[in-house]
Amino acid sequence: MKTRLGAQVLTLSIALTTLTGCSMTDAKESDDLPFAGTSTSLSAADETEKISSGIYDLIGIKGKGSDSGPGVSECGGKDPNKYFQIFHPWSFYPASPDQLEGVMERLKEELPKHGWKVVEYGPDTSKNKNINLTADNDEKKHSVNITYYAKRKPQKLGLTVVSGCYQVPDGEKVDRF
Repeated sequence: MKTRLGAQVLTLSIALTTLTGCSMTDAKESDDLPFAGTSTSLSAADETEKISSGIYDLIGIKGKGSDSGPGVSECGGKDPNKYFQIFHPWSFYPASPDQLEGVMERLKEELPKHGWKVVEYGPDTSKNKNINLTADNDEKKHSVNITYYAKRKPQKLGLTVVSGCYQVPDGEKVDRF
């Protein structure tokens, strides 16, 4: 259990690093997060959940998503009382494992039709060679990383949706959850 949790935390950390270094425009420098706009943490979290829901719909097979909610993290190097980003890690479990066969190729084709640009696709460096897909949506200022765990029991997709950097409205503070 601790190993799996540690691996999930490491995966989230890598995903946040990978996704926030994405090609979304409007960043002042190449290493900066794109500016996603002005919002409260709760409203930004709602937006990120809507984006996750849209990706759920694109998966296009029967199954169930995990019931995990979004979280708030800092925007590296910016005032943590004014700036934040949202991350939403969740998993998709198909009604039957054979349904996941070909889903990553389908997502690679479908995501660009909905404003996403696939920036990375292929097996990871793990022993299992899990298939990873990373895509950016410049308009929505969000990125997604999807991993197909074909050799896990049960098989699943692991997804992490990450926003660009938001600023809270004047007089507001960043709510952490």
